[in-house]
Amino acid sequence: MRELGVQEIEDIALGAALLGAGGGGDPYIGKLTAIGAVKECGPVKMIGIDEVPDGSFIMPAASMGAPSILAEKGVGANEFAKLFDMITRFYGKEVYATMPIEAGGVNSMLPIAAAARLGIPMVDVDGMGRAFPELQMVTFTIGGASATPMAWIDEKGNSGILSTITNKWTEDIARSITTQCGGTLTTSLFCMDVETLRQYGVHGIVTRSEEIGRAIRLAKDNAGDKTPEEYFLDFVGGHRLFKGKISDVLREVRGSFNFGKVVLDGIGDCKGSEAYVEFQNENLCAVVDGEILATTPDLICLVDTETFRPVPTDALKYGKRVLVVGLECFHLWRTQAGLDLVGPRYFGIDADYIPIEELAAKRGGGHV
Repeated sequence: MRELGVQEIEDIALGAALLGAGGGGDPYIGKLTAIGAVKECGPVKMIGIDEVPDGSFIMPAASMGAPSILAEKGVGANEFAKLFDMITRFYGKEVYATMPIEAGGVNSMLPIAAAARLGIPMVDVDGMGRAFPELQMVTFTIGGASATPMAWIDEKGNSGILSTITNKWTEDIARSITTQCGGTLTTSLFCMDVETLRQYGVHGIVTRSEEIGRAIRLAKDNAGDKTPEEYFLDFVGGHRLFKGKISDVLREVRGSFNFGKVVLDGIGDCKGSEAYVEFQNENLCAVVDGEILATTPDLICLVDTETFRPVPTDALKYGKRVLVVGLECFHLWRTQAGLDLVGPRYFGIDADYIPIEELAAKRGGGHV
């Protein structure tokens, strides 16, 4: 167990924004929400999965909807208490702790705010090891866990408990509610016993986010004999896919998702080449000179070429210089059940999944 204060939150937000693979919302918005709660209510206790007592009941806290809309609305101080009350009354169980459902700029932060305001610990685990756009896209679905009963509330006070027959139905119905309520909801879903969490959760994800954030923040100071870029890539285990300047961004909000494509003209050693990355909230596919270099469920991340700070899809702007980095995904996503949920063909990409390290080996590349 350890306490999370302002500096820890800063680093977690930065690292989780990288693991968000372009999605998960604006880390600045999420960070403000978490820091505000901690300053008002005190530091949050974070515990490892092995510190959670047998039989404990865990309530994740998350936001649902288009990240660009969430940046305008934010999350209030009272939503978590109402979700907590709905969940405890519905299940008739005491909530022992909360947790993030994914890594991302907002959804890594909201459980910290929830833990601070509810006075409960947060577990160092999530259900993705990254961010994905749809509710059923978690490792707990692979394990047969149900997303519902799912509690939801909007900023106006509309709320409810949703019960569905499959996790895909949860996504479809909750998405329509999200759209009707203005594009974002605060939710709690995949409430579960600690035994399920131990078996199917991505353990240590908040700590990994914090370590990555600290490495990004101190890259220039800690690089030593390496260049800052080499240090960054080595630390995160990143595959260098492309370096370029953004020449075009196509973006639209459709059904509470941010859809789009960013086009890059090569710079430096990539000069003369062209790349594009397609996204649905999160980056889905990276193509360089017509060749696919990475697809979901591996992580495709765009970072600033000088600071290595992640650039989420809703912050992409013409002229910005970025490094396209690929990270290897959590092992359960590479199973057939995982690929059925989040593989390239689910998102309409006409390609079979090939692990990013195999694609890198074929073209003679590596981590740097």
